[in-house]
Amino acid sequence: MATKTKATLDRRAVINKILEKRGDALVVTGLGSSCYDVGAAGDHANNFYLWGGMGAAAMMGLGLALAQPTRQVLVITGDGEMLMGLGALATIGTQGPRNLSIIVIDNELYSETGMQPTHTARGVDLAAMAKAAQFPRSATITTDAQLKSWVPQLYAPAGAAFVAIKVNAARYPMAIRLRDGAHIKNRFREALLGNAAFD
Repeated sequence: MATKTKATLDRRAVINKILEKRGDALVVTGLGSSCYDVGAAGDHANNFYLWGGMGAAAMMGLGLALAQPTRQVLVITGDGEMLMGLGALATIGTQGPRNLSIIVIDNELYSETGMQPTHTARGVDLAAMAKAAQFPRSATITTDAQLKSWVPQLYAPAGAAFVAIKVNAARYPMAIRLRDGAHIKNRFREALLGNAAFD
């Protein structure tokens, strides 16, 4: 078995670096910690906080990317949520959106249910799965230098991208203003479509 690299990246610092120059990118979060992390980086009308629906974030992102081909779409989720929706990787790979990046914040733990190890703690390689599913760009990120190199690529409409970013197990307060699903949906639609959202 290969020697594992100890994850030292901080999840909140990672999210801040990814989103600091987001422009008009659309962001879909997975449930739990991803919602809190993205909200802590700065609430935005183009954020769709997916509080429930474990396993659905990547497919939500694909739908947005296909419907809005001129906008970059980022899905920011955790390893547990991504493991539940692995079939999405094959669908995204075969659909071939140019404007979709899947970003997995991988602490190798189910943070919301008691910090049990996920399969990535046992060697499951999500980036390799994405590559096998025909993602033209995929990587596992373990250092600040790698993250710095990859951030611009996440916004480049050069084919679907997948990154698994290994972070430590630090926990943060679970607090965010927006938890009303209908409000989140309506705000996002209005920001994306303007008055046409309600015509």
